[in-house]
Amino acid sequence: MTPRPERSMRQEYLVFGRPLIGEEEIAEVVASMRAGWLGTGPKVAEFERRMAEYKGVKHAVAVNSCTAGLHLSCVGLGIQPGDEVITTAMTFCATVNAVVHAGAIPVLADIDPVSKNIDPDEIRRRITPRTRALLPVHYAGRACDMSAIMAIAQEHNLLVIEDCAHAIETEWHGQKAGTFGNCGVLSFYATKNIVTGEGGMILTNDDAVAARMKNLALHGLSKDAWKRFSDDGYRHYDVVEIGFKYNMMDLQAAIGMHQCDRIEAMSQRRQELWQRYNAAFADLPIGTPAPLEPNSRHALHLYTIEVDPARCGVERDVFMQTLHRRNIGTGVHYRSIPEYTVYQQRYGWRPEEWPHAAWVGRSTVSLPFSAALTDEDVEDVIFEVRRALRA
Repeated sequence: MTPRPERSMRQEYLVFGRPLIGEEEIAEVVASMRAGWLGTGPKVAEFERRMAEYKGVKHAVAVNSCTAGLHLSCVGLGIQPGDEVITTAMTFCATVNAVVHAGAIPVLADIDPVSKNIDPDEIRRRITPRTRALLPVHYAGRACDMSAIMAIAQEHNLLVIEDCAHAIETEWHGQKAGTFGNCGVLSFYATKNIVTGEGGMILTNDDAVAARMKNLALHGLSKDAWKRFSDDGYRHYDVVEIGFKYNMMDLQAAIGMHQCDRIEAMSQRRQELWQRYNAAFADLPIGTPAPLEPNSRHALHLYTIEVDPARCGVERDVFMQTLHRRNIGTGVHYRSIPEYTVYQQRYGWRPEEWPHAAWVGRSTVSLPFSAALTDEDVEDVIFEVRRALRA
């Protein structure tokens, strides 16, 4: 790559994961506020319909976060206290916490160091008579090996809950992520590929599971709040189960409805940025994302690099701090789960038991990567990454 001329530091801080919000979303939110319907209502139902259509599933149940959706999936599918749920050591703590809140025991499997997804061979090694479910995470938008995972699940009669927080567009061999197992759970957090600020959605093709999820998400009530009112006046509801307060608001769905319409356009922009980063960093002593697999679709949610001090001459955290001082925001996705104090104290986990996840967690850096980035933003990131490594 031809050396770039020196350039001044950008003036505005580049926030990691800035969402792309259009005038349609703003107008829809304002319309909800003027209508006075802020809670769960018709816009939530419309958002569910659009996402179910995009994912090709019978049911999409909107909730207030992906975490809530993972917890509801565990509870709604009948996972019991003492059951074991195998998941990846390279994920956000919410994945593990959802299992714990359901009363189950999380069991960690190490990752494939190239894909950074859960290793099917590691899953097999961790299965015991108490194993009830598998909870794969499509890391950074790259599909897990769902062929192998579903084969394991069928062999051992296990439930499968897909954590699709990064995987709205993701496909494995032509099938959309979130549609392989019993449930798939999406995230619409502010840094995700499409956003509602906070929010999530449970995908399922099981009528009974969908009905139970809807009830559990709103206190265990027999009717959605907005269905209690009709031309015939107020309708009484029943409480059929001890539920939770996990429902999504129309204010959130008003944003998500229009984000759905731009999924492919925003994906195309991220593909352009992905290629520019790959080309710009090809000659640097850093790890870059593995090539995209054939017959699958990567959601391109995160662009992660690996900063190994032995190769780069700089510690990962020092590198991030250097970018921060130059007004470039970064993230870490993620430290491995066994690095955290609460899990070490509760389960006795040590990072060295999951060496691939530990290494990735100590070297990974997520660079700004969003359809909202301008060409100038991208050039600033490229320049500052190269500058930090030269320094």
